[in-house]
Amino acid sequence: MVRITKTVAANWLADVPGEKCFWSTDGRVVKNLAELEASLREMSDATYCYHYNDFKSDFSQWVQDVIGDEKLARDLCKSSTRARAARSVAERIAWLQAKAGVG
Repeated sequence: MVRITKTVAANWLADVPGEKCFWSTDGRVVKNLAELEASLREMSDATYCYHYNDFKSDFSQWVQDVIGDEKLARDLCKSSTRARAARSVAERIAWLQAKAGVG
């Protein structure tokens, strides 16, 4: 488990490199947690269900593999609705911003 320092929190809030962006089936390209939250709030339920279903959890996988935030990845695995997933991301962003001393 990663110790979340001010630097780690700031890194997790930052943009990821272009080749590590999350590409949604609706054409959205997500490069940071704030964009993930906005995308979750705006995408259709069909798009959400494509990326999150009984067989996969693409948002959780991206957060785990690219961002490195194990807690948020676990929370997203449990988020069966777009609204719950967006809230999980928003809550984590607020916590990380406080930890990083921004926002």
